[in-house]
Amino acid sequence: MTGSIVAVLSMTAGVAFILIAGLGVARLPDVFQRMHAATKAGGIGTALVILGVLLASGAGRPLTGVLTILFMLLTISVASQMLARAAYISGAELKDLERGDPLAGVLEREEAPLEERTAR
Repeated sequence: MTGSIVAVLSMTAGVAFILIAGLGVARLPDVFQRMHAATKAGGIGTALVILGVLLASGAGRPLTGVLTILFMLLTISVASQMLARAAYISGAELKDLERGDPLAGVLEREEAPLEERTAR
């Protein structure tokens, strides 16, 4: 009984995080902020849903679920770092920076976003 309550709470919290991630992707102003919302809240939400499913089903092989969560949490951060780096180098617009561009002079960057360079 207690396990099923914990499972439902875990899945509910996971769905709430996924919903917040979706709202962040839809509402945040630039690619970097949207990516942060999708990877952080989405990754935590997905992990909580998988954990809830493992707890609810009494899985005979919980190692598979735990390894799935671990793999996902490790790879999401690396993938988001690489995507953010590619977006920065390609000239994606930076919004709402209080102290300016922290990578100016560190990484080469296109002068204009891809949309402006390819517009005809």
